[in-house]
Amino acid sequence: MKNCRNIHKVFLLETVLLLLGSVVFAQSGQLNLVKPPIADRDLVIQIQELTENAVFYPVDIEGTRLEVLAVKAPDGTIRTAFNTCQVCYGSGRGFYKQQGTVLVCQNCGNRFRMSQVEVRSGGCNPVPIFPQNKTVTAATITISKDYLKEAKSIFSRWRRG
Repeated sequence: MKNCRNIHKVFLLETVLLLLGSVVFAQSGQLNLVKPPIADRDLVIQIQELTENAVFYPVDIEGTRLEVLAVKAPDGTIRTAFNTCQVCYGSGRGFYKQQGTVLVCQNCGNRFRMSQVEVRSGGCNPVPIFPQNKTVTAATITISKDYLKEAKSIFSRWRRG
């Protein structure tokens, strides 16, 4: 019995260390940083927290989970898109993860440079959020709840894992 308790303590310690490592990993600006989710309100992105590593912003709109990605392109511009592929969204796995300096669709495997985000509409690309669909100030990017509601249909089968 005493041996089981020691094993349990070791397991708990390893779990805590793993979780702490994950927090440090996320805070150090590493790839695939997912922010805490928000629900049924405008999404406000702080520009100062954006780098060449994409940041993913989960949003729950009326029970549908959506996700927005934001990234600083090599030319210094800030790019935003819905984290779903314009072709693969119906599969439920048409979302992106960053690998190195590119975004990779988890359904079809297509790869996109950060400079392609918010530029291309149509085809197998992240669904862009164009300037007319957001409000940009020197400090923030705001995507309205109403605009997020319009995108619910492309996330109806979405299963980010």
